[in-house]
Amino acid sequence: MRVSFEEMKSEFKRILIKKGFSEERAEVSAQLFTETSCDGVYSHGYVRFPRVIEYIDKGLIDVEAVPSKVEGIGAFEKWDGNIGMGNLNAKFCMERAIELAKTNVIGCVALKNTNHWMRGGSYGWQAADAGCIGICWTNTFTNMPAWGAKDSRIGNNPLILSVPREGGNHVVVDLAMAQFSYGKIEVTKLNKEQLPIPGGYDSKGNITTDPEEIEKTGRVLPIGYWKGSGLSILLDLIATVLSGGNSVFKIGKIDGSSEYQLSQIFIAIDAERVAGNEFLKSAVNEVLNDIKSSERVDENKEIFYPGERTLNTRERNLEQGIPVDEDVWKKIKNM
Repeated sequence: MRVSFEEMKSEFKRILIKKGFSEERAEVSAQLFTETSCDGVYSHGYVRFPRVIEYIDKGLIDVEAVPSKVEGIGAFEKWDGNIGMGNLNAKFCMERAIELAKTNVIGCVALKNTNHWMRGGSYGWQAADAGCIGICWTNTFTNMPAWGAKDSRIGNNPLILSVPREGGNHVVVDLAMAQFSYGKIEVTKLNKEQLPIPGGYDSKGNITTDPEEIEKTGRVLPIGYWKGSGLSILLDLIATVLSGGNSVFKIGKIDGSSEYQLSQIFIAIDAERVAGNEFLKSAVNEVLNDIKSSERVDENKEIFYPGERTLNTRERNLEQGIPVDEDVWKKIKNM
């Protein structure tokens, strides 16, 4: 089943207004949810939307809250998200980092006490659209074991990096510190599929591609094994120290099952001002053209740069409609 961009956005906006959002804030949040779905990150778009509504109903998301500035030192600022809507808070903070970068070349905003930002890549695309290099990450609930452990005490703490490119064909990587995000695992299970490569352990301690087994155990594999585990811990510590907010450890103690009051970092660097448009354009194209001219393992499988498949999916879904699971979409329509 496929749904047009405008129909999906309209449904999201309708529900958000019903839940108490102003029309303006509902419009922006609905746009972000729909863009995420249109770009193929269904797990953090329409599939995630019902859970967000549950958080609103539980009082874990304040529909009227907006970020408030705590302090600023030069090109660095601390903000409090006041447990507001995660994607609205994140968009605001990346916009503020961009504003700081346009004045100071670089801008950094540390945000505490916020909610799940949905697709972190949205804010990398946002920075690139403004001609900036974007770097942002978030900590999470305790949802991944440290390397060598069985129980979850660290987060899969997604990290996003982006570089602007002409025509909006930006280079963007959006990766969780787990081999697969829980959203991806959920969607794969929903589609009754297996993961393309092992993503965690089953209940017998064996490595597996079965998303249902991985959900049961919660033992997801970190990317690069011990390297992903170490990177997760450092991202959490940096976000905690700079924002003055909660660490993964404290988030895990707040509520046994909910993921909120998170800490996030948003960095923007004015690439156009630092490098100049001509050098920026030639340097990026030179690297990407070289990568795409690599000798292929399979001649029938193209080599993509980070973000390219997102652009292809976006174009296809805008033309054909966004594919949805009928049961999930029916649930949203009935809200």
